[in-house]
Amino acid sequence: MLQTSDPRNKNIKVYVNDGLYPRDEAKVSVFDSSVQGGDAVWEGLRVYPEGIVCLDKHLTRLHESAKTLAFTDIPSKAEIKKAIQMTLDANGMDNETHIRLTLTRGEKITSGMDPRLNQSGSCLIVLAEWKPLVYDNNSGIKVLSTSQRRNAPQYLDSKIHHNNLLNNIIAKIQANVAGKDAGLMLDDRSFVAELNGSNLFMVKNGKIYTPYAHACLPGITRSTVIELCKKSNIEIHEQDITLSQLYNADGVFATGTMGELTPVVEIDGREIPKGDSLQRKMLQLFSRNIRSYCETLA
Repeated sequence: MLQTSDPRNKNIKVYVNDGLYPRDEAKVSVFDSSVQGGDAVWEGLRVYPEGIVCLDKHLTRLHESAKTLAFTDIPSKAEIKKAIQMTLDANGMDNETHIRLTLTRGEKITSGMDPRLNQSGSCLIVLAEWKPLVYDNNSGIKVLSTSQRRNAPQYLDSKIHHNNLLNNIIAKIQANVAGKDAGLMLDDRSFVAELNGSNLFMVKNGKIYTPYAHACLPGITRSTVIELCKKSNIEIHEQDITLSQLYNADGVFATGTMGELTPVVEIDGREIPKGDSLQRKMLQLFSRNIRSYCETLA
């Protein structure tokens, strides 16, 4: 499914480093680390009238990723919240909004890989757009298992929510070429990891399963689903899952901030049911409860 442009986004204001700029003027230097080497961290935030879903968890992950990469001059949560509030207010946004929050290592004094060349501090970007959920969650999505493996920790720890997304983009390209909505990525042992942009859950015999987060991002929506299951006495397990098990599931769904909960209706040409009663219950449970996870910026 290809996202479309919303005309309301033509004249949005974007926060970059020190203030708000019109969309056409919102830029970073060609010496910025995000340009030089994808050296940045990011979060996707979903805005409802009640607030931003799991805001503190997202800001904590941003901070932890930046610390792992040894960023300097990391803005505080209060500073980031102020920049988000300024951006939303400037655009009159309080619903149906997706925020791409990015923190780069900042501008270099000359091009190069060495972080010691970054001597101006980090650069915060708040890009808020009018944007519906990325997938049609009624129809579901069709996916293709790809040859591109998800990074294992010995190569690049997936717990770092970094901007170097080529691993995932290559998987998405393979799915695009095949006319599918997303690429399904395995880990280095050939167990299921995740889709190129979202986590996966499997329903089988009245239970819910999700892959271990060894080679995938343990997403915040993923953790919300696990929490809701436990609160509702729904049996849920983390375990290694093979493609064969996924093909023969009673239901499969993807989770992520941009799509929330999305049924997967086809994997590698195999039809996956989307009418399983437990899967329907889980999707409804999430829909009823997601706004209770919203947090205000105050």
